[in-house]
Amino acid sequence: MSTRAPKSRKTWLLGVIFGILCALVVVLASGFMVETTNTDEFCARCHVMKPFRQAWQDSIHGGKNRQGFAAQCVDCHLPHGNFVEYLVTKAITGTGDVIANLSIDGKTFDWAANAEKNRPDFTYDSACRHCHHNLTGPGLPRGGFLAHRAYLRGETDKHCSTCHPHVGHKDMLQTVERFYQRQR
Repeated sequence: MSTRAPKSRKTWLLGVIFGILCALVVVLASGFMVETTNTDEFCARCHVMKPFRQAWQDSIHGGKNRQGFAAQCVDCHLPHGNFVEYLVTKAITGTGDVIANLSIDGKTFDWAANAEKNRPDFTYDSACRHCHHNLTGPGLPRGGFLAHRAYLRGETDKHCSTCHPHVGHKDMLQTVERFYQRQR
């Protein structure tokens, strides 16, 4: 019996060490994967995303601004709440994007209708508000002030992307149309 106990302890200790190493690899790989999949280069690997990347690069959010700051796809297209919500949404969205890339014919797909109908599902107010803190700042026209005030008070069910539909992608639908016309 005394010869068995050390072997059991040794097996248990090896199991714990192996478990810790596996957990460490998963954590490090997950952090690496999250960072790797947060870039526009990664998102544009999907064929259907190429024109959207071009429209984004031509926009203020793509770096055409005085500061030279470029938001990444995930800065607008994932929620900025808690980390679990972010990861779950990232996994669901990424899976959906891969399936769409394999099943959508970009030349015949109705991008305008899709954007109009689904925009609030893929552009998050929490993402907009992550960077745009002061929605009622000086110099804002009266109409914008009143609209933002109603939004901040919860007096409207509109989303940021309702009033600012293509802000992150300059001439998005025209860019998409030109991209797919060249491929015909």
